[in-house]
Amino acid sequence: MKHLSLAARYRPQTFAQVAGQDMVKAVLSRAAAEDRPAAAYLLSGTRGVGKTTIARIFAKALNCEHAPGPEPCNECAQCRKITQGAHVDVTEIDGASNNSVEDARSLRETIGYAPMEGRYKIFIIDEAHMLTRNAFNALLKTLEEPPERVVFIFATTEAHKFPVTIVSRCQHFVFRHLSEDALAEHLSAVLRKEKMEFEEGAVRLLARRAAGSVRDGMSLLDQALALGGASLTTAMTREVLGLAGQELFGHLFEALHGRDCAAVADLSRQILQQGVDIGFFVRELAGNLRNLFLLRQGGAAVLPSLRLPADEAALQQALAPRFSAGHLHAAWQMTLDAQRGIVQSPEPAAALELLLLNLALLPQLLPLEHLPEQEAAHVPSAVPPVQAPSAPDTREPRDRMSASDGQAAPEARNFSAPAAPRPGPPQQSATPPSHDAPPSQPAQCPAPRGRAPEKAAAPEPEAEQEPDPAPATASEPAVPPAVTGTSPEAATDAEADAGQAARPSFQRDWQAFCEFCAAEQAAGRPAPQPHLLRGLGVDWREDRLRLTPKAQTLLHQLEKQRHTLEAALAAFGAGAPRLELIAPRPPRGEAELIEEFSKKPELQPCLEVLQASIIHCTEIK
Repeated sequence: MKHLSLAARYRPQTFAQVAGQDMVKAVLSRAAAEDRPAAAYLLSGTRGVGKTTIARIFAKALNCEHAPGPEPCNECAQCRKITQGAHVDVTEIDGASNNSVEDARSLRETIGYAPMEGRYKIFIIDEAHMLTRNAFNALLKTLEEPPERVVFIFATTEAHKFPVTIVSRCQHFVFRHLSEDALAEHLSAVLRKEKMEFEEGAVRLLARRAAGSVRDGMSLLDQALALGGASLTTAMTREVLGLAGQELFGHLFEALHGRDCAAVADLSRQILQQGVDIGFFVRELAGNLRNLFLLRQGGAAVLPSLRLPADEAALQQALAPRFSAGHLHAAWQMTLDAQRGIVQSPEPAAALELLLLNLALLPQLLPLEHLPEQEAAHVPSAVPPVQAPSAPDTREPRDRMSASDGQAAPEARNFSAPAAPRPGPPQQSATPPSHDAPPSQPAQCPAPRGRAPEKAAAPEPEAEQEPDPAPATASEPAVPPAVTGTSPEAATDAEADAGQAARPSFQRDWQAFCEFCAAEQAAGRPAPQPHLLRGLGVDWREDRLRLTPKAQTLLHQLEKQRHTLEAALAAFGAGAPRLELIAPRPPRGEAELIEEFSKKPELQPCLEVLQASIIHCTEIK
């Protein structure tokens, strides 16, 4: 006797036997009970979710001898013939092999005849998206005004390939994936009918592997049962289907926790040698990371919602506290992002190994616990502090905090040259300086923002420098003699005055000023918009800055930002030049241009000899 697969043997024969698709079953059952079917139906969804099965059940419900009714009886002659595929009024057509316009015309000729045995003439077109455009067009009129007692049922996995004119003439039902719980329940019912003992973990593994397809689940179950045995176990199911076991996942998470790259590489080699389905392995890895993250955050309270077998639940409960929540969350996200790339990669084994190594080294790649400190240590300050000019020593820098409110005093940032030393009594050395020692270099003030700092000379070694007559302690700020007895604010003003007095002649570079404004904008400080400063006519002299925009709108925008522009010039180190915004010259008409151009002396001989005239002239800006 020929062996029938489980999918064929347990194909549902009533709406109640179909797993899932409750909404579709309710609508079609009601239509059959009220004897009010539509002219055309479009059933779309992924493979193995019951499209053709429900189409046959609906055909039996409409032509059953006990119709109208919500379910077929499956006992009358009409139901048996439809089940066997021998009913003369129910035609199943393969759209992949009958997709030409001639097939559509032949179908239209057959539609005109009344049903011979049943109550309705029903056409079930499977894989209907394979029909050509001409075949679809040939069916348009028939679908819009079909003969009485004719029903079309299109089944497809790619509804997006249907013309909109066809979809608009059909009732469209989208079949959804079955949930893991619903599919596991369906497989368990089949195993009970087969009187086969089974482990719940094995059934859930099959349901997870089927990814929502009932037919895939039944085929995988048939494959697992082909090995024989008294019961269906999880270990046997993993071995037959080529799936990684929980022991392998346990070793993997141990290696990830220990950041053992050698162990991770060895596990990757084992996965390749055992012929494990890499795509499903990555799916299971993402599911395990999700479970570990939820257990790490919620503890044992989330175990009922995870629906894990007892051994897997115990393993993951022991593993979850060993990882940080940030590590698990980032690993879960990386695995989901890499899943499609690994499956479609020309070297999936190498892509998987790279993913596992990244997961192992993730705490080093993303040091989340130290990230703020590292950013503060590596990101340079946007405003370099101004230091008092003094001889190089090992004393602590001046405290720039205000004595009244504890806030930092404003910084002078417009220096472009080293500040002159403050007046005061010269420091006497205990011994005369050596003639061989090079002269000491004065301290350099930092360059202004938007300008590259000049290379400072290297300080002399500490041993060759003479100590100060009265060195300051670490608790007392070093105050120059010129500002002794004054407040920190007065000392800062004195430093700024000294720097302004020692500044050389300023170099007026408009391009450098534009770059300075762009840097100020990026740092979040007020500055003119960079696009307003480019393309201007610039006349920059010592006491005056004249800007000429090309359009009147730019002139208005510059007027609105005049104060910001003047403040930016001062911050750039340009001082306070008189800012003049010149209105652009209004565009001249073509007639005015032709008149002006015709009066040019160099053109007069040419115009007179050729007796020519200028008919078109354009001003080039």
